[in-house]
Amino acid sequence: MDISASVSDRTAAGIAKTVGRLITSGELPAGERLPTVRQLAEALGVSPATVSQAWQRLLRAGLVRTDGRRGTVVRTPANLTGPTRYSRLRAEGFAGLLDLSESWPDPALLPRVESVLEQLSRDQRTSSYFDPPLLPGLEEVLRADWPFPPAVLALVDGAMDAVDRLLSGLVRPGTRVVVENPTFPPILDLLELFGAEVVALPVDDRGIEPGDLGAALREADADAVILQPRGQNPTGHSMDEPRAAELAAVLRDSTALIIEDDHSAGISVAEPVSLGHHLPERTVHIRGFSKSHGPDLRMAAVGGAEGPIMSLLRRRMLGSGWTSRLLQNVLLRLLTGQESQEQVAAARNEYAARRSALQRALTARGVTAHGRDGTNLWVGVRNEQQALVSLALNGVAVAPGSAFMATRLPGDFLRVACAPLDQHDVDGVAETIAEAAHATRRR
Repeated sequence: MDISASVSDRTAAGIAKTVGRLITSGELPAGERLPTVRQLAEALGVSPATVSQAWQRLLRAGLVRTDGRRGTVVRTPANLTGPTRYSRLRAEGFAGLLDLSESWPDPALLPRVESVLEQLSRDQRTSSYFDPPLLPGLEEVLRADWPFPPAVLALVDGAMDAVDRLLSGLVRPGTRVVVENPTFPPILDLLELFGAEVVALPVDDRGIEPGDLGAALREADADAVILQPRGQNPTGHSMDEPRAAELAAVLRDSTALIIEDDHSAGISVAEPVSLGHHLPERTVHIRGFSKSHGPDLRMAAVGGAEGPIMSLLRRRMLGSGWTSRLLQNVLLRLLTGQESQEQVAAARNEYAARRSALQRALTARGVTAHGRDGTNLWVGVRNEQQALVSLALNGVAVAPGSAFMATRLPGDFLRVACAPLDQHDVDGVAETIAEAAHATRRR
């Protein structure tokens, strides 16, 4: 096949995307040998370095492989038929253990919905297919509390549904996406499924460092940057306004879409911060309500740049259409009711107390535990596998840190969910975790 005839964008990114599309469509089947770097460079009239960069993107996306004398060969595109990172967070056999592997809210700390449902059941409510997909009253409440003036607001079925829909409209094989490292495993699973080239940048207690982001963008521009601005899962960092301004300055000359997953908004102790305050035309901010108001509400708000959100809405109208207006009414009353607001505030304080108590107890035992916000701690251990086994033998289950890593980090880690803890469990759990953290694999 003459690949050069299909290439219109002769940059490295353009060549990689074209070849990636040919591979995923089957026009370039598995086992097909690609032209050499020099052959394709001559056919396209570009430098060999440009084609070499394109081939490197395809290698990182898992779409091609090097095969000795055969050169670069098409491989089967990445898929999720095997175990995913997300499935590794909760392995089989956890029954009977204190399960600190899942970062779910404590049901006892969620606002009560009984009175809201009873009140709604007395209201006569009918909906039309042509009613606004977002209740006007709910949109007004959301806009008043958004971290920047959004061009468009929408509701979808949870924060990861929003991320999925945004990425599916943007990412193609070879698309370059910057992520935090470590980050939430389903984000990495999605990017692998789409065949993206993942650029993993380390984080400190305020998020990605501007210098690292600048260096990555100087190497090649990104198509998207995915951030968790508050209560980052798994490290618990939260971005502040000075860091947001620094990152926005680095991204100002980029074309990347900025996707912010603010999944812990209601229970985060940090103030809301967004790069949309600086780059509103390129930022999409997602606010989840699962941890603060209940996973079964299945709702997240999406607001910001018009283009990607309108594209999301057009595709959604061909499928699910809209999020249940009955559930929207439930959320609206929970967001505006005094009792439910007090319940969410109490949950926020309780989660912070549980996280801080376990962190202090671990620090006192010589264990490094990161987590300024949210419901998790990122705990350093000598050996991940040995620590997991030690904890399981002592009746505690946690999540392996490697599941959160796009690329390996120095050292081993565990993610410990603090929401299931009450104050009386802390010292015993800390002692068990500390013993596991200091354990080393015996020869």
